[in-house]
Amino acid sequence: MTDELKQTLLATCQKMDIPLIGFAAVDRWEDPSLNPDMPKAFYPRSIWPEAASVIVIGLPIHLPALETTPSIWYREEYQTVNALLDQYTYRLAEFLNQRGYPSVSVPRDGYGHVSVLEENPYAFFSHRHAAYLAGLGNFGVNNMLLTPQYGPRVRFGAVFTAAPLPSDPLMTTPLCTRCMNCVHQCPVHALDDEDYPDGLTDTAKCARYSRHLATQYRGPCGVCIKVCPVGEDRVCYAREDTGIYQERTGNERYHEAWEHVRRYGVK
Repeated sequence: MTDELKQTLLATCQKMDIPLIGFAAVDRWEDPSLNPDMPKAFYPRSIWPEAASVIVIGLPIHLPALETTPSIWYREEYQTVNALLDQYTYRLAEFLNQRGYPSVSVPRDGYGHVSVLEENPYAFFSHRHAAYLAGLGNFGVNNMLLTPQYGPRVRFGAVFTAAPLPSDPLMTTPLCTRCMNCVHQCPVHALDDEDYPDGLTDTAKCARYSRHLATQYRGPCGVCIKVCPVGEDRVCYAREDTGIYQERTGNERYHEAWEHVRRYGVK
């Protein structure tokens, strides 16, 4: 029955044009070999004791909008994706509730404003770790979850459900190429070159910069996900060469276009 329900959920997501969906039993959070550093308070069952499974969905950030960052275009794209994640996870939770499986959606961000992250850099639930445990990707040097389809250019939302759904296999082949683009091009030097989880983002630096951009209607930053070479979307947009972002000679038309966008609609 649970296999049938999982197939129904996959079909429902397909109808909603949700490209990424993964499933993880909540005991994956409690397995120290999979999740060695996360405090128990952040486990799904600690947040909602009835939880048996977590459904994770992902929506991509379209690369051409992201390439203009920091800009109003990327800001609006980011907010659109966030709104869709909240709507889709709510609809999936209600879909399950109406079929007798108690479920609740989890907001895509667990903080009120980016300024909060300067002093307390954690949300009450990590969608990145949920996506990893649901088999959608694995971590890169920039501490973001990389996916085969979109690299780190994807946002995640989640549903806690009492339905005991089969877990998807973990993605064990590392996706990060260790090119260090994210480290070298971070505008506030918030990253180092150690692999996750040993190398962690200086979240205070990152949050301060994003808060500054937000005052100009240009936040968030997004540079580290823009320059990552991983993802089939780079092929779609003919952006296999990430050197385009640093090398202006021969790429003038792109740089002029990005600069045009950055000049308008912001302070």
